[in-house]
Amino acid sequence: MTSELRFRQAGAGDAAAVAELHGDSWRRHYRGAYADSFLDGECSEYLGAMWAKRLAAREGTLTTLAEYDGQLVGLAHLVFGADPRWGALVDNLHVRAPLKRQGIGTQLLARTGEAAPDGYFLWVLEQNTAAQAFYEARGGIRQDSKHVPPPGGEPRRLNGTPKCLRYCWPKATA
Repeated sequence: MTSELRFRQAGAGDAAAVAELHGDSWRRHYRGAYADSFLDGECSEYLGAMWAKRLAAREGTLTTLAEYDGQLVGLAHLVFGADPRWGALVDNLHVRAPLKRQGIGTQLLARTGEAAPDGYFLWVLEQNTAAQAFYEARGGIRQDSKHVPPPGGEPRRLNGTPKCLRYCWPKATA
């Protein structure tokens, strides 16, 4: 598969495809933590607007896309200088469900590490144990937890008060 897999930096014209992949991932992995009414309703519009804004600005960020046969199959969004202690924030890392466990996420995370020489971190939902195992297998160190911030600051988009966990890759291991 890797012979046809290519990576490139996202541009403004990629916003709709990125939002679609991101939404699909949220619906698969965030159900229970995020309200069904949000995931099945306004999520697409919310993510579409968010990615259009992100990819139009791009300052201080890097969004890497993985494509296979011309189709978007993965993405990693990095925010430089997000935290003085932890480094850059991997704000999103998603791989299309049927193509998981084929090295795409590993390659995206490795490229993220190359772009963030001062270390990087991410937040993962406490319920997403598969992602936690993935990060730990790739050297991620679990540090702390916090309540999940609601999308767009609207608490009704969450079910209760779910938690997320910080995983980091310090400078020495990134």
